[in-house]
Amino acid sequence: MEGVLTPEIWIAVAEKTKIPELRRTTRDEPDYDNLMRGRLALLDQHGLKLSDIQQVIGTLQPLSGAKEFLDELRSIVQVVILSDTFEQFATPLLRKLGWPTLLCHRLVVENDRIVNYQLRIREQKREAVAAFRRMNYHVISAGDSYNDTAMLAEANVGFLIHAPENVKQQFPQFKPVESHAELLNEIKKAMAG
Repeated sequence: MEGVLTPEIWIAVAEKTKIPELRRTTRDEPDYDNLMRGRLALLDQHGLKLSDIQQVIGTLQPLSGAKEFLDELRSIVQVVILSDTFEQFATPLLRKLGWPTLLCHRLVVENDRIVNYQLRIREQKREAVAAFRRMNYHVISAGDSYNDTAMLAEANVGFLIHAPENVKQQFPQFKPVESHAELLNEIKKAMAG
């Protein structure tokens, strides 16, 4: 979701709070647990609460053309968004995107303080794609970060969209695209082929 359809939530929070260490995302850190443990420590250190983050999220808009892309894509195929975001973060953005189906994780919150996070299952993106394929679905997936590459490899067809150079160079097996229009065109070709 983030970086593909919406801005990166943690980067927006970093900019609002002036805490540059929160700018790290799955584009920079392949170890998700390491990334989240660092984020939780920073939130605790700076006294940031869930409501502070939700206030920032409420100001965000989907990336330009993202809603139109989703609307057109959903007119021709079923769409499921697999994300490492959290239910408590996603709602305002889902509303702005027309309520697409999102499978993601949950935060553990006590008195507005984020104390931990709960993965649905380890490697949930890859596992979800594997489950769809076991049900005989032809899966076309797209992502932008290290944490998407296992999902892309598991899919019948995988694309990198808006990916940074380091990810594109490390995973040349996935065709890179730079716009929603280009991705939609590639998906249509993959469906026809």
